[in-house]
Amino acid sequence: MGKRFWISVVVMLALSLGLSFIIHDALLGPDYAQQPSLYRPQPEMQAHFPVMLLAHALYAFGFTWIYLKGREAAKPFLGQGVRYGLAIAVLATIPTYLIYYVVLPLPAALVVKQIVFETIAVVIMGVVLAAITQDRQRA
Repeated sequence: MGKRFWISVVVMLALSLGLSFIIHDALLGPDYAQQPSLYRPQPEMQAHFPVMLLAHALYAFGFTWIYLKGREAAKPFLGQGVRYGLAIAVLATIPTYLIYYVVLPLPAALVVKQIVFETIAVVIMGVVLAAITQDRQRA
């Protein structure tokens, strides 16, 4: 786990946090506000932010680690990044929100938005990760 790995983890952490803010605050904030009994009040959420930061850091680490173990250096980064993002969506994103739908009384429309937005986010992350870790000799 050299310098390229750790730089990639930091970039993925920043991207994960940024995309999460855009999705869950800017885009879905009004939807969440319609379900006040399901979510913590904003001050409580802010008090738990270190846990959120830890979760995103672990995600960034795992996301990077798995990609680097399976990437194919001879193949174009764009296809690999899209494929990896979709694989992560199928493995983690989509099942997670479907489980939330079963366990929590969330409106189906909200769950669909969560799945669509988060899938787009992990594909973006996959492409960025593939781009920054591609072999520069080929570029």
